Amino acid sequence: MDAPNPAEPGSKTNPAGRALRFIEQGLLMVAALMTLGAAGAEVAAVYQRGSIVLADILLMFLYTEVIAMIAVFYTGKASSFVFPIFIAITAIARLIVLQGKDMQAENVVYEAGAILLLAIAALVMERVRSD
Repeated sequence: MDAPNPAEPGSKTNPAGRALRFIEQGLLMVAALMTLGAAGAEVAAVYQRGSIVLADILLMFLYTEVIAMIAVFYTGKASSFVFPIFIAITAIARLIVLQGKDMQAENVVYEAGAILLLAIAALVMERVRSD
């Protein structure tokens, strides 16, 4: 195994690499705080309204997926590429729910096809990662 090259951007001895890593960590923390704030505002809105609808639940799943993606970036324990796919699937499902009965039938088919395509992409990415 080769020794780490101090000139590489990700190296712990490279000042530019350390600075960029620090910026990345800071922006991830900002994203986490903003997501928690948005989730808190949604919970407050649901409480004030006095009812929970499916769109609210799907929105909470979106927030949960964003937090999970941030946690993966911090820990580095899993492939972070699958989380944006899960977020996209949940967002499209939420869009279908919000549009409801006003949506044209072909648009439902297109959006369902997009969900299927994203699910297949997530499956392929997980299979490739595990090989």
